[in-house]
Amino acid sequence: MSIKMKVDLRTGIGSNKIKQLRKENYIPGVIYSRGKETKHVMVDNMAFEKTYRIAGTTSIIDLDLEGETVPVIIKEVQKHILKDKVLHVDFQELKMDEKLKMNIPIVLLNRDNIKLQPSVLMQLLDQVEIECLPKDIPQAAEIDVENMEFNAPKFVKDLDIAGNENITILNDLEMVVCSLSAPSLRDEEAETEEEVENDVEVADTASEDDEE
Repeated sequence: MSIKMKVDLRTGIGSNKIKQLRKENYIPGVIYSRGKETKHVMVDNMAFEKTYRIAGTTSIIDLDLEGETVPVIIKEVQKHILKDKVLHVDFQELKMDEKLKMNIPIVLLNRDNIKLQPSVLMQLLDQVEIECLPKDIPQAAEIDVENMEFNAPKFVKDLDIAGNENITILNDLEMVVCSLSAPSLRDEEAETEEEVENDVEVADTASEDDEE
């Protein structure tokens, strides 16, 4: 199922024009492609937020630009620091027969179900750079950590996409993605102190209830 979104060309790129667009609940943006002139566009804020939640930065979006279908990915989203409001978006136009380089997120599967307990899981790499055709772009690169052992880290070569002949990983395959270790004495002491504090709070609450 393809993801579609309507955008319109915009005229005027000055700050006053952009402020006016934002007041009208439009997000200014650009569509750029190698060898082509950059297109200045605007998209309805609600439509973009909905599409962005579904597509992220790894799914192909078919933009409806004045009747023309333009396949793109969301390359960059600029947000207001305090208001978490989208201020600007960059779309990258795709050529379906041309490979592209991009970063995709790394997801650790079953991180809440690790069998070796107690343990501390450290993720050292959050994303990986790949090169592939648009049709082969994965949503994420995954590693199952449920059966991890101490002193046996997972590497880039252990990612599920490493065995996909249609995807080239550009990172060093020996880079560590995550590691598992036993909790330190300090961690255990902190957990013990937290448990004691919780017990005290429960006891205090019970006493107050008894007084009532």
